[in-house]
Amino acid sequence: MMSLKRLQQIIADLRDPESGCPWDQRQDFKSIAAYTLEEAYEVIDAIDREDFDELKDELGDLLLQVVFHAQMAAEKELFDLTAVIEAICDKMWRRHPHVFEKQDEGKREKERVDEHSVKRFWEAEKAREREGKAKPGVLAGVAKALPALKRAQKLQKRAARVGFDWPNTDGVYAKIHEELAEIQQASSGENIARVQEELGDLLFACVNLARHLGVDAESGLLEANRKFEQRFHAVEVYLQAQNKPIEDCNLQELDAIWDKVKRGENMKSS
Repeated sequence: MMSLKRLQQIIADLRDPESGCPWDQRQDFKSIAAYTLEEAYEVIDAIDREDFDELKDELGDLLLQVVFHAQMAAEKELFDLTAVIEAICDKMWRRHPHVFEKQDEGKREKERVDEHSVKRFWEAEKAREREGKAKPGVLAGVAKALPALKRAQKLQKRAARVGFDWPNTDGVYAKIHEELAEIQQASSGENIARVQEELGDLLFACVNLARHLGVDAESGLLEANRKFEQRFHAVEVYLQAQNKPIEDCNLQELDAIWDKVKRGENMKSS
């Protein structure tokens, strides 16, 4: 906790109206929100690359954002870092009744449950917390700043809880084919706004399929990005070994090298 207190003091000094840093002094919640999001993504990137030295540094950067927000809130007498920590401790305690000891007729006991029950406890407690905040609507509280795929999946999951969902994947596949036809029709015209709208509908339907198949759409696209980047880099390395600029290749040549890279991956995994 001494290290955390030191970090708190550093941020307080940087924000000091008289002797602090001009850049830090003029920041507010909105101005550093983008940095907070960026640091969260850099944590995920370090995890994906299994670079644990960098993960340590990135977690520190993310912690800095938490302390910075708490310091600004304390200056406005809204809350402080202690209140933030107490709130998350209370929340984790409430959402894990199967782990933490509780009083039952003067005796301490622990509930032993399976993972399905754990998720049920978690979701039920989250629902009670939302009700306590008096936010209207089933979809209320899904953060608008989430990546679009992640937010779409959360919105769909919320709607599914009240029965607004396809009973199986048949309806989802049909919806994807429907959206594909609509975007093909829209792309034959010149209305870019409609093309974008139909593309959004198609992506939303694909996220729905991911949810029904029990996978995370955001993670799936992140992996597809990583795989594309890795393969494209392998194509560049291959061409460099041939002393041939990539700009001098036609599409057929690039496709052939791409296929060779994929075959090499398959041979390594088999």
